[in-house]
Amino acid sequence: MSALVVYESSFGNTALVARAVGDGIAEHMPVRVRSVTSLGDDESDGEDLVVVGGPTHAFGMSRPQTRHEAQERMGDRPTDYPGIREWIDRLEPDREGRLYATFDTRVEKVRHLPGSAAHAAARALRNEGHRVVDRGASFYVADVEGPLLPHERDRARQWGERLARRALEMLQRA
Repeated sequence: MSALVVYESSFGNTALVARAVGDGIAEHMPVRVRSVTSLGDDESDGEDLVVVGGPTHAFGMSRPQTRHEAQERMGDRPTDYPGIREWIDRLEPDREGRLYATFDTRVEKVRHLPGSAAHAAARALRNEGHRVVDRGASFYVADVEGPLLPHERDRARQWGERLARRALEMLQRA
């Protein structure tokens, strides 16, 4: 059994969370952590657990326009690159038994506002017939550009470890 953590990151915070989630998963199974921009279309075929994470933009998953706005905020010239929304749209139908989970990063001061990239990604995965095994986790940043709040990396690692244990139990029962 193995896992893939695929993420999209605008300011680097979601990448930090993805690596921490991967560290937690690695306690129980081999794991690869890859940016959605560096992952080929056929690179997610072998894993039993796929964890998808991205920043919450405008109450959901990023779109080309919100990614451009983030690039401009960083002083970069906007370029087109895929996010988790486009990656999920390109997923092929799964083999029996593959499990999915989602996470996002969000600004702490709007913690109680509706909308979440994790929930939107989970809904998109379910709508395409993929088996989502966790309601999704949110990890918090101090402001739009970050940094991650204290202890969020630890919390992400712990979530990854719990997720891997749960996935192993589910896969062994199947």
